[in-house]
Amino acid sequence: MSDVLPPDQVEGAPHPRETPHLFGHETAEAAFLEAYNSGRLHHGWLITGPRGVGKATLAWRIARFLIATPPAEDDGLFGAPPSPETMDIDDSHPVARRMLADSEPGLFVLRRGGAGTTDRDREKNALAGKFSKVIRVDDARPMKTFFSLSSIDGGRRVVIIDAADDLNPNAANAILKLLEEPPARTTLLLVAHQPAALLPTIRSRCRELRLPPLPPDAIEAALAQADISTRGGGAALAELAGGSVGSAVRMTTLKGLELYADLIALLDTMPRFNAARAQALADVAATRGGEDRRALLVHLIDLMLMRLARTGATGRPPQVEAAPGEAQVLARLAPSPAAGRAWAQAAEEIGARLRHGEAVNLDPAALILDTVFKLQSIAGGRAA
Repeated sequence: MSDVLPPDQVEGAPHPRETPHLFGHETAEAAFLEAYNSGRLHHGWLITGPRGVGKATLAWRIARFLIATPPAEDDGLFGAPPSPETMDIDDSHPVARRMLADSEPGLFVLRRGGAGTTDRDREKNALAGKFSKVIRVDDARPMKTFFSLSSIDGGRRVVIIDAADDLNPNAANAILKLLEEPPARTTLLLVAHQPAALLPTIRSRCRELRLPPLPPDAIEAALAQADISTRGGGAALAELAGGSVGSAVRMTTLKGLELYADLIALLDTMPRFNAARAQALADVAATRGGEDRRALLVHLIDLMLMRLARTGATGRPPQVEAAPGEAQVLARLAPSPAAGRAWAQAAEEIGARLRHGEAVNLDPAALILDTVFKLQSIAGGRAA
């Protein structure tokens, strides 16, 4: 069996179809159930929110619920069945088992296919984990066969598009046509990280379910469900992850908490220059094959600078520390609104330089050392 992850799965986390429970989004689930029980279920749903908050998990929960729940019939001899109060479907249900095995005939999942220009190349590249950067109309064409087949026992069909942001113009137009003339008993679920970038005509034909960032307890529960231990750092992890389970998984997998603690420890030595700590961070950036951890380091530098800027602007550090001693360090180096503005400007300049350096393949270790010198310079001019 191939170990290649599909394009709609976060490394280190289970696939959304393998996630039975959704935490922190009771309001969105209640809104969908209300629409379902009213008998006025919309044919298109746009599930929006930041990356990693559970949009795909909700889409799979809705799909499982719709396919497994028989349509309500007339009252009949014993009256109408009670309206469902939850979207939970038992793991032993045939639909749940088929969806877990990725073999449910009532479900079509549209996502990025393999890179390449021919069917053979696309299939070969998909097996190797090389995916196109967009969802093409070729990826959507199998839906024609999906809709041509008779629905089993007259049940519903569901299409999950993950993510709608990836649709190229031709594929987007194919989805728009489906939304304009939806097949009978079909529900389309569009996962979107940046809905404003979608065609206005697609947005206007969908009902939106917006998922907000998750609170720390929901992130901890979601990570526990995925058998990912926070080692007592759940609050700090949630703070750095910005309410995103996907980001929290990435932080955990790449040891982001430890990396951020190293950044704060380096900042704590400033305005002096600590060569050993600076070189240790440069080594992280220079590690061969460590592109993901290098990208995380750049993200954490940006996050640290913004937390410094916010501390100066508000006159107090964030309520939740993302690293031991962080509050004291931020308060010392950003004691005033003027200092906050200096750190905000640094965030913009350093971020632009790091992105440019990545684009033109500058030495990553040298880029990090240059960043440390910049931090030292600002700390020297702004420390209390």
